[in-house]
Amino acid sequence: MILILKWIVFMNILILGAGLMSRAIAYDLCRYSKSSVTIGDNSRDAIRSIRDFLKDEPLNYIRIKAESISDINRVFKKMDLVISAVPYKYNYMLAKQAVKNSTSFIDLGGNNEIVHKELSLMKEARKKGVIIIPDCGLAPGLVSIITRSIVDEMDHVDFVKIRVGGLPLQPKPPLDYQLVFSIHGLINEYAEDALILDNKKIILKPSLTEVEKIRFKKPFGVLEAFLTSGGCSTLPYTYKERIGYLDYKTIRYPGHCEKIRLLFELGLADEKPITIGNKKIIPREVLVELLDKHLPKKGEDVVLLRVHSRGDVDNETYDVTYSMVDYGEPEHGISAMMRTTGYPVSITALMIEQNVIDEHGAYTPEQVIPPGLFLKEIKRRNINICKKKKHLIKK
Repeated sequence: MILILKWIVFMNILILGAGLMSRAIAYDLCRYSKSSVTIGDNSRDAIRSIRDFLKDEPLNYIRIKAESISDINRVFKKMDLVISAVPYKYNYMLAKQAVKNSTSFIDLGGNNEIVHKELSLMKEARKKGVIIIPDCGLAPGLVSIITRSIVDEMDHVDFVKIRVGGLPLQPKPPLDYQLVFSIHGLINEYAEDALILDNKKIILKPSLTEVEKIRFKKPFGVLEAFLTSGGCSTLPYTYKERIGYLDYKTIRYPGHCEKIRLLFELGLADEKPITIGNKKIIPREVLVELLDKHLPKKGEDVVLLRVHSRGDVDNETYDVTYSMVDYGEPEHGISAMMRTTGYPVSITALMIEQNVIDEHGAYTPEQVIPPGLFLKEIKRRNINICKKKKHLIKK
């Protein structure tokens, strides 16, 4: 039996999905929110697992199918805010139903096309008096707000180079990687083209290209970073007139990109069916199953972040760099990827709850989330982001 708790609430918040990110979001909301928080999933096992993990928290649990419009409408109409922690392919449909039911909606993003569809709900969201914000996780999300902070600080920004990666502390061959979030999201990052802002032009470049070396303090040393999709999301559009160049690259242990690119060049990421014998098989589904089977899912992780920028303030040039090395909270069962992705989502929800974000409509994080307050909340959770500002003498 699923225990349902009822109490006097400020808001009714639903976290849709009962995976790893949901654990971190719920864990954080239980510490800082005044609201009633419900976790919904269609899997009894998933609900049982997250309930056991959060057994000391005052949470509600319900069965709900993300694919079912009737299920969604039945639950959404009782909620003030829905947080989507399900695969990105559902987010546009869920955002539409949230608006229909006069419910605010935020998610973790993951796909540029779907995010743009969500933002097209601006007029309907305003009419219904609700707030829609996609891309509220780590990248996009946290990095989007850091980028806004840079833009707000400078008169003109020459470039912003965003580098982020979630890595195992004990890498295992052949890929030196472990699953720290959705396998579908991971493959989408590698398969879709990367967005680049270059001199007021938004261009597409293939992911898994432009490999560069990047150095972090011991024990990491020299790593690699390469273009991937989704991490900068709407930033090239938002700052087309304010930033000269912007790109996003994923950080991995050396050699990872070459190995993944080989799998992709062999066609294992293709979504078009192929015929083997008398059966039709979708190669990407095979790749998903194999990676899910063979990649480690347990073990301590680290999230590395570096956002390097250069720009002008009062005719003086500065380098500004934000850096983060986060090891999570293993004592609480919260990985680095869980908290650096989940806590930005819960902070966004709290800002809606507390009317810090109160303008109705569909917005990106960089449009409506105040960077100073947001980064203070990040620090409050012991996610330490170091900012270095260096004055460059013009020749």
